[in-house]
Order: sequence, then structure tokens, then C-alpha cells
Amino acid sequence: MLLEISIKNFAIIEEIRLNFENGMTVLTGETGAGKSIIIDAMNMMLGSRASTDVIRHGQTKAEIEGFFSVQENPALTQILEENGLEIGDELIIRREIFQNGRSVSRVNGQMVNLSTLRAISHFLVDIHGQHDQEELMRPQMHIRMLDAFGEAYFVDLKKHYQATFDAYKKLRHQVLTKQKNEQEHKARIEMLEYQMAEIEAAGLKVDEDIQLQKERDKLMNHKQIADTLTNAYVMLDNEDNSSLNNIRSAMNDMLTLEDYDQDYKAISSNLTDAYYSLEEVSRKLGDLLDNLDFDLGYLQSIESRLDVLNSITRKYGGAVNDVIDYYDNISKEYQLLTGNSLSSDELERELKKLEHDLVEQAGQLSEHRHAIASQLEAEIKQELQDLYMEKANFQVHFTKAKFSREGNEAVEFYISTNPGEDFKPLTKVASGGELSRLMLAIKSAFSRREDKTSIVFDEVDTGVSGRVAQAIAQKIHKIGSHGQVLAISHLPQVIAIADYQFFIEKISDDHSTVSTVRLLTTEERVEEVAKMLAASEVTEAARVQARELLQQHTS
Repeated sequence: MLLEISIKNFAIIEEIRLNFENGMTVLTGETGAGKSIIIDAMNMMLGSRASTDVIRHGQTKAEIEGFFSVQENPALTQILEENGLEIGDELIIRREIFQNGRSVSRVNGQMVNLSTLRAISHFLVDIHGQHDQEELMRPQMHIRMLDAFGEAYFVDLKKHYQATFDAYKKLRHQVLTKQKNEQEHKARIEMLEYQMAEIEAAGLKVDEDIQLQKERDKLMNHKQIADTLTNAYVMLDNEDNSSLNNIRSAMNDMLTLEDYDQDYKAISSNLTDAYYSLEEVSRKLGDLLDNLDFDLGYLQSIESRLDVLNSITRKYGGAVNDVIDYYDNISKEYQLLTGNSLSSDELERELKKLEHDLVEQAGQLSEHRHAIASQLEAEIKQELQDLYMEKANFQVHFTKAKFSREGNEAVEFYISTNPGEDFKPLTKVASGGELSRLMLAIKSAFSRREDKTSIVFDEVDTGVSGRVAQAIAQKIHKIGSHGQVLAISHLPQVIAIADYQFFIEKISDDHSTVSTVRLLTTEERVEEVAKMLAASEVTEAARVQARELLQQHTS
């Protein structure tokens, strides 16, 4: 139940605070005084789209805060727990809208996003106005309105069906995409398979072409290499004039002078190092010459392998490493085009199973939906009788439709306003007054099932008068007897039957306009009802009639 709402700097409202009780409360006032602005502020507090237009001129932000008492509700408790929100008997919702377009929402002092705020608000307030009547005139909304009348078992059944439908739709898209890809990319897949097989057959190794080219250059220049190595070896060590022998002799001579001078010792040391280094070079040159051999067969095998590599690199890339990179890329593309843990046949078998489950669950959904429709038809018919539409009859009309998240049937509300007349679509036969009563009848039937703590009626009595107005008043008051109802009305019958009445008026001066709200006393209520009953100025007869209307309710 909404215990209190505080609105600050919202449109023409500077600052107001309203306290509500159980039962039925009406908000009255002249046109343009700000009654609907209060409902707009309440809507925004509950999560409707924010707009900077609502911020009072000259202010930086608008603020709306609601204080609710809540009864135990497992679904609401679950949402609060999932979002780490404090759970108790009271709930405070606060929303601020800033000039830069940003809005901040808090529940029990903790910031929440709009989707969470809306999920919580779903269990707190149901605001019913012209928008709901517009929905009633849209046949595509009828199936959702019907389903909202279902019990918890039906809700679970529909959720299960929707999960199956979503899985079926996803898998069907996957199968169709795979089939389309297989057709469109068949040539590409075949080409990739050929290229991958050809590159795999080549058995490429990283830098292989570079290494083989070096080996080939060595073999092709064998004579030059052999002559150069031989000349270098001879220059270092030969029988006639051995450089190593000469250096060794110089080294031995300098060894005898080491003790006479440090410079001699340094020279001796350098000669020694040079000798042993050159001796190692000479040895290696000798080994190279001993092992140096021209292998024509090896050269031919290198030439053959290079021919293979040159052929593959000309076709796929500039070098062996480029071809290897290309192979990696086309392998990934091939996996993307063909890769799936399940084959097309397996996917199609799974799709058929899901399709079978979907048809079966849709049948169960339809069976329960028809039972709900029968119950709703009976309750709406009774509600319409209470609203002086005793000759009217209400019917939920079913037709087969394509599978969707709602099932495989379409729903539309039909009505017969007079005995003997055929049922016709509600959207084609209902007048404005009838539509208001029908919507109220539906809301009355639903209010006994919904978990809302408060219901707000925004001018739902438009276009009616007389005994119909009295019936609407009694119906709204009856709904309020189950909890809390807030109503904006211009009808004296509705206003008189209310338990409480707030009067909203607009005050203007040369600089600003503000709305104020006050709770009326019994005598003030008599005067306000009398104004509505009087044709022009308030007469004593109008006051007497107003008192009678008010006393009928209080007696």
C-alpha cells in the first residue's frame, strides 16, 4: 500500500506531500489544476521514461519519493534478494530527474537500474487510465490480458513453453544458416580443401627454403670454397714457409726475455695467444679440407626440393613462411565454414524433437488458456451486470495462428451488447462509455488476483452519468475494499462514495504558478460535490443532495 508520496519541482508542483490510507481516495480539482500531474509523477517514480520537460522552470532537478507498506510476497522478495536490497515491511522508492537528462533511482536508499525499479514497481501500484483502454482496443494485446488472469501453474506452463519456443527458434535459425552456408560456400569449401591438401603434401618447414638455398650455394661454389680453404691452410702451415713455425719461434724467443721487462712479457703473452689461436684455426681448416667433398646427388636432391618449394611459393606466397601463414588462415576459414560439433543430420533430428515438444506444450497451453477464458467470460459477464450492462455478453474468441512466444493461437475479445445479436469484435462495436465499463469490469475481475498493493484509476469514468456513474462508483469502491484505490474523477457519485478526498488547486501570480493539495473536511466535501451537482452556482438544494450522497456512503 502507498502510505505517502512526496513530489518536488515537478511541472507546476513546487512541493507537495500526500498521505494515503486503506480504502478509496479521490483526487479532485479544476481542469489543469494538476491532478494528472500527480499521476504522471507517480508513473515516473515507478519507472516510466524520464524527461527533462517535467522539471519545474528554474530548478535543477525533479524529485519524487514514495513510501510503501508491503505484505509478504515471495516474487517481490526474490527480486529484492537478487539485487541485494533490504527486505522488510516497508519500502521507499526515490527517483530524481536532472536537467542533463540523467535520472537516479533508489530503493531503500540503494541505487537500482530502471529494469529493477520497474520489476519492483510491478508489485506495488497498477495505474489504470486511458492507455489501458487503448490497449483494450488493440486485439494483439488481448492474449496477454487473458493470460494475466491465469494462476501460478499457468504462468509456469507459459514460461516453460516460451523457453522451448526460444530454443526451437534459435536452433532452426542455426540449421537454416548452416544449410545456406553449405550451399553458398560449397565451391569455396572445395577450393580450401584442395589448397590445404596441396600445402600439407608439400610438408613445409619454417625457413626451409632459406636453409636449402644456403646449402645449394655452398655446393655450387665448391671449387672456390676448396681453393680458398686450401690457400688459407697453406699460408698458415706448410713445409717450405710455415707461418705457424715462424710465430712459434718468435714466441719462444720472447719467452726468454719476460723476466727483464714488463713490456717484453706483454709481447710474449700476446704472441702466445696469437699462436694458439692460429694453431686452432689451422686445425679447423685442416678438418674442413679433409671433410670437404662435392656430393652431386645431394645437390640434385636440393635442386629438386627447391623446385617444389618455388612452385608452392609462387602459387600461395612469396616464401615458405608466407605459405605456412596462408595455410593457417585458410584452415581457420575452413573450420568456420564447416565446423560444428553436430552434423546437419544431427541438428535436424534435434530440431524435430524440439518441434514435437513445442507442439505438445502449445496444446497444453491452449487447453489451460481455454479454461481460463471460460472463467474470465463468466466473471466479466457478472461485472458488466453490476455496471448496468446486464444485456451484454463477453466472449474470448480463439483462432489458429503461427507459432509465437504466445502460443499457436490468436485471442480477441468479442462482445454482444443485446440479446440475440451475434458476438462481434470489441474494437468494432464498443462505444466510449461501454469501453470504460468493460475496462473497469476487467480491472475489477483482475484486482482479486493481482498482487498489487495499490490501484490508481485516472478518469476512467469519462463519458458516463446517472445510474451508470453510481455503478462505476460502487465498483471502484468495492475494488478499494480489497486494498487501496486512488482515483481521479469528475463524477459526484464517485467522489461522494470515496473514503477520503484531496482537493488540488492551481495558484498563480505575476511570477509563477504552483499546485497545492489539501485533504478536505466533511463540510468542504459537501461544498465540492454540490459544485459538481449544480448547473451554475451552488444552491442550498445542491448542498442537500450532496450531503445525501455523502451520507449514503457513511451510513
